[in-house]
Amino acid sequence: MMENKWFNILVPVISVFIGLLAGALIMLSFGYNPIQGYMALFKGAFGDLYFFGETIRQTTPYILAGLAIAFAFRAGLFNIGAEGQVIVGWLAAVWIGSTVDAPIYIHLPLALLAAAIAGALWGFIPGLLKAGLGVHEVIVTIMLNYVALYSSNAIIRNVLTENADKTDMIAPTASLASEWLENLTYFSRMHYGIFIALFAAVVMWFMIERTKLGFELKSVGYNKHASKYAGMSVKRNIILAMVISGLFAGLAGSMEGLGTYGNMTVSSGFSNIGFDGIAVALLGANNAFGVVLAAFLFGALKVGALNMPTQAGVPNELVDIIIALIIFFVASSYLIRWIILRFKREGK
Repeated sequence: MMENKWFNILVPVISVFIGLLAGALIMLSFGYNPIQGYMALFKGAFGDLYFFGETIRQTTPYILAGLAIAFAFRAGLFNIGAEGQVIVGWLAAVWIGSTVDAPIYIHLPLALLAAAIAGALWGFIPGLLKAGLGVHEVIVTIMLNYVALYSSNAIIRNVLTENADKTDMIAPTASLASEWLENLTYFSRMHYGIFIALFAAVVMWFMIERTKLGFELKSVGYNKHASKYAGMSVKRNIILAMVISGLFAGLAGSMEGLGTYGNMTVSSGFSNIGFDGIAVALLGANNAFGVVLAAFLFGALKVGALNMPTQAGVPNELVDIIIALIIFFVASSYLIRWIILRFKREGK
């Protein structure tokens, strides 16, 4: 058991190292200086308090999206629909934030609750179809991503506005923005959502590791037939896992709607927060605290990449290649485990 825990730590670390090394080789092959490239990336993510604040701001929705994917994974489910759940959560939060008139201690929790419920309902649909009819959740969640995107666009244009491309700004009473955090980080867009995301990670850890529900979810994920034989309701746990997963993703959307942007714009494409959450969950080994660290790495890479073209002349798309390589090596963890075991045997 202890050996497996060490592997769960070593595999992501080695994967990140190999991904960065491969990225350096790619830079060299195209005539770029990898030292300058990575220095520019580091400065873009941590160069001063503004960049650090932006890194934390980017990390915030990644934590919640990663938790959404990881929670479903722990129950043996693959929630590809986190992107759609992010979108409906974002829309619900902005809808309540821009139309309800209430004091902050009612308005902000209500907007967050609306986002969580919207995401949970969007997760309930594939959960119900999976549990009741055996429909594979990957197919349903992929389809629901597009339903969420285009339905949200239609609601923005025809319900929340009069054929406009963006909603009204949310009221200050529904905002997660913090003047104190903005001043502390030289007017970055860092907001109070980071504390919600960290609290959500603690909640997921406690739920999975310290409750009966978490035990049943893990059991269903490991072996549905044995869980059913032991008296557990497999169908109920599948639905619950997708609902709670969608809840986390909906909250991720609210971080953008109530924190970063304060509104929602008609979009022709996805935000990619939910899709990046898959990579965050894989790198974090589906562990709540591992997800937090992986989200921080991804936030730093995404924000730091914006500095690479101006400071080192390196295209910021290279960071997407590095992320893809990191995930490739995480997915190929059996190969890394084999290498580690081989060195261990040779060292004896």
